[in-house]
Amino acid sequence: MDTQTELKGLQIDRSARREREPKPVLRLLVISTVVALAAIGAVIAYRALNAATLVQVQQVQSPMSVSSAGEQVILTATGYIIAAHKIEVASKVMGRVAWIGVDKGDKVKAGQPLVRLEDDEYRAQVTQQRGQLTNLEAKLAELQNGSRPEEIQKARADVNQAKADMANSKATLDRTSQLVSQGVLSKQALDDAQGKYDGNEAKVASLERTLDLSVLGPRKESIDQVRGQIDQSRGALAFAQTQLDNTIIKAPVTGTILDRNVEKGEFITTGFVGDKGAKGYIVTMANLTDLQVELDITQNDFPKLGPQQKGMITTDAYPDRKYPGTIQQVSPEADRSKATVQVKVQVKNPDEYLRPDMNATVNFYNDAPAAPTTETKRVVVIPPFAVQNGSVFVVVNGHARKRAVTTGGSSDKGVMIESGLIGGEDLIVRPPADLKDGQRVEVKQ
Repeated sequence: MDTQTELKGLQIDRSARREREPKPVLRLLVISTVVALAAIGAVIAYRALNAATLVQVQQVQSPMSVSSAGEQVILTATGYIIAAHKIEVASKVMGRVAWIGVDKGDKVKAGQPLVRLEDDEYRAQVTQQRGQLTNLEAKLAELQNGSRPEEIQKARADVNQAKADMANSKATLDRTSQLVSQGVLSKQALDDAQGKYDGNEAKVASLERTLDLSVLGPRKESIDQVRGQIDQSRGALAFAQTQLDNTIIKAPVTGTILDRNVEKGEFITTGFVGDKGAKGYIVTMANLTDLQVELDITQNDFPKLGPQQKGMITTDAYPDRKYPGTIQQVSPEADRSKATVQVKVQVKNPDEYLRPDMNATVNFYNDAPAAPTTETKRVVVIPPFAVQNGSVFVVVNGHARKRAVTTGGSSDKGVMIESGLIGGEDLIVRPPADLKDGQRVEVKQ
């Protein structure tokens, strides 16, 4: 191979490269598409970042005197809604559940059947005791009525028959005695005749006593004894009937079923209850129109409260709903481990929104009149949930503006603002957690 051939082998074929490279028009189209998509994405992102946030607005009222701002809050405490009287309905008798008439959440009235147990054994006991009572009552009637005339006539006839036998044996005895004295009969024959006479004489005496008893009737003691047995039998029948009635378990009060503890076929007991054994109670119920808030007040704050202290109750679930209440019960002893005193606040006029074990907040008011001041202090009252970390948001020209405020305590109407608001501002009532100063907002209608 010569040098010319080697140089041709090393030469680059530029026509093939030209075929692989994209044409200028196609390249321009790809670049334009990428630029357009980037522009659209930028516009979407910009609009998303600058979209107006929906907010709820309330106009701030004009400043007012502290005395007009409502009752002053002296203490705020949190706790839980509880039923004032929770009842675990148990059975008085043992048995297997045959029927269940309620479920969790049902409203029931006092006396309404809840559960029925199998009652075959209890019905049999009632039947047995009723038969026993009937038998004793018949016996008492027999004793009180005494002997029938026919029975007295029979007793008298038996006496007459015995007397006739005695007279006959007397004649035989006399005859035998004469014959023995004449040596005709032996001494043994006389003894036999004398024995027969004595037997007939004793029989007459016995039958005469029986006749007398038939005429007199039964003794008073016998009648009293049967009467006592009847009273005892009536008590046993009443107990058996009560046991039978107790197989139907009824609601002791009007209220709501909070929990159902049994199923059909389970065994109910009145004694020891094991983890996997028989059940000791049927349902748990309470009157949900009688609710309280259970609070643990620290020992440092406890002196601020007095008997029947008034307060306003709110819940985390429904913060806009307020319920007045008063202190109903104070624990006679403190909790050493938590350094608190348990206080129960009675809820006035509870509704269906309040449920046991809900979180609740109680704002206690100062019953004492405000101290007189030389200059009447004026404040602005706003909802408590409008304040976040000492600041509020107001709407100015479609944007949220953050303002620092100075609070002067709370009242039953809201938080008192001493400075930072002058009244008339469009206050954002519930500002979102991520709301920033200057962010565009839209008022929710």
